[in-house]
Amino acid sequence: MLLLYRLLFPVALLAALPFYLPRMLRRGGYARHFGQRLGRIPNIPAPPAETRRVWIHAVSVGELQALGPLLEMLRQEHPSTQIVMTTTTSTGYALAERKYGQRLAHLGYFPVDFWPISRRVWNRLQPDLCLLMEGEIWPEHLHQARLRGVPTVLINARLSERSFRRWQALPRPFREPFAMLSLVVAASEEDGQRFARLGIETDRIVTSGNLKLDMTPDPILGSVELERLRTDLGLGTGGGRVDRADASPPLVFAGASTWPGEERMLLRVARKLADHGLPCKLLLIPRHAERRGELRDLLAGEAVAAHFRSTGSAEVPADVAVADTTGEMVRLLQAADVVFVGKSMDPHKGGQNPIEAAALGKPLLFGPNMQNFRAVVDSLLAAKAGKVVRDETELFDAAKTLLRDQAERRAIGQAARSWHQAGKGATRRTVDAISRYLR
Repeated sequence: MLLLYRLLFPVALLAALPFYLPRMLRRGGYARHFGQRLGRIPNIPAPPAETRRVWIHAVSVGELQALGPLLEMLRQEHPSTQIVMTTTTSTGYALAERKYGQRLAHLGYFPVDFWPISRRVWNRLQPDLCLLMEGEIWPEHLHQARLRGVPTVLINARLSERSFRRWQALPRPFREPFAMLSLVVAASEEDGQRFARLGIETDRIVTSGNLKLDMTPDPILGSVELERLRTDLGLGTGGGRVDRADASPPLVFAGASTWPGEERMLLRVARKLADHGLPCKLLLIPRHAERRGELRDLLAGEAVAAHFRSTGSAEVPADVAVADTTGEMVRLLQAADVVFVGKSMDPHKGGQNPIEAAALGKPLLFGPNMQNFRAVVDSLLAAKAGKVVRDETELFDAAKTLLRDQAERRAIGQAARSWHQAGKGATRRTVDAISRYLR
């Protein structure tokens, strides 16, 4: 299987360029350190004697933020451990640099998973342990680890139903990458069972729970800071400054990590709410900030007063605020009264992470397509900390009910906070699982 992968990977990479290159150009930031993706990383001194070097790879901003408690626990319990970290996106790199830069022996971009490139990076980094986040299964990367006898552990391991079916449909030789994993630390029992059904022995699978549940929302804004944030977004009682500290702020309906089509749906819902005597402000937090041009055109066509976060503080009140920045989800969601979780309505599949909003005690609404967070959503629903809405009509009805009833919002928000607190402990269980490789 590996030989076939090596032969086909360059062909697949070239075929994918027309799709990925425009996205990279729109997102920006890819020119910086681009050579690292091709294996051109700086020489890194070998770790001191008795030091274990751990290579951690994570992709998304959410994955990188979830690593914070784990890195801190490793620092305290295994102080001789040296961390090198790679990521894939420019936004992920910027976050890792800002949040963890001082604690890392090296921060770089993950190399293209092509034999000569991967081998070169492995020869430079020389790790003693490799940790991969969630679903990062790269055959060449895992093969290079196996050649060197380096344990590889998939932490916070998740496998959606869709991904599971795709892997299961492949002939057994094509599932060889799973056999190269030394250990799978699954985010849920359901995820662990899926990895087992793909051929991983059960003694190489442990369940930790979701690392993202161990994140403590930061920063938590005080009342004055929160009012200032709302005003900066154009969603407060005034524009450009805090004019009336005693004024009741307008209700804010937020779309978190929205995808194309969902913003237009939320605009329609907001308009219907106003028609039913519930005028509210709309906070749109698109999953990809580079869509700001598309959203600017949409809002101009809808003739609504809009403010874009990237332009600074709003000078006048707005009907809609667009958070076209990255790494601010926790801060921005504190301005919301009700939160809709994006990528969950048709035609989109998979859903985005609802944990941050739940941790902040926000009433949650999500569409039926939360396949990537099925275990999380099921437990949220069992805790009465959220509600599934199947279409736009149900979204409007649920939003109307919540925005009208402050007591209901508080009850659901408290249930969400309690759910988040009850789910903690994944970091402890993950460090216990990988400690065998650090002694």
